[in-house]
Amino acid sequence: MSSVKIYTTNTCTYCKMAKDFFQQNNVPYEELNVVTDVKARQEMVEKSGQLGVPVIDVDGTIVVGYDRERLSGLLGIK
Repeated sequence: MSSVKIYTTNTCTYCKMAKDFFQQNNVPYEELNVVTDVKARQEMVEKSGQLGVPVIDVDGTIVVGYDRERLSGLLGIK
């Protein structure tokens, strides 16, 4: 099983879409809210070089934004 972290905010529509995708496909994930967690925000910026969300880390591969096709490939979902 892949290790998945998603960096989010409370109002991000694409974050919600990504989390719904993970839930529909039974993909466990760790959610980090970058509004309330300064350490997570710094970690996200170091990984992605930006402040936009969602930033998704799949086994060390960074996906910026909700890219369903790329996430499916990384997670082996058909």
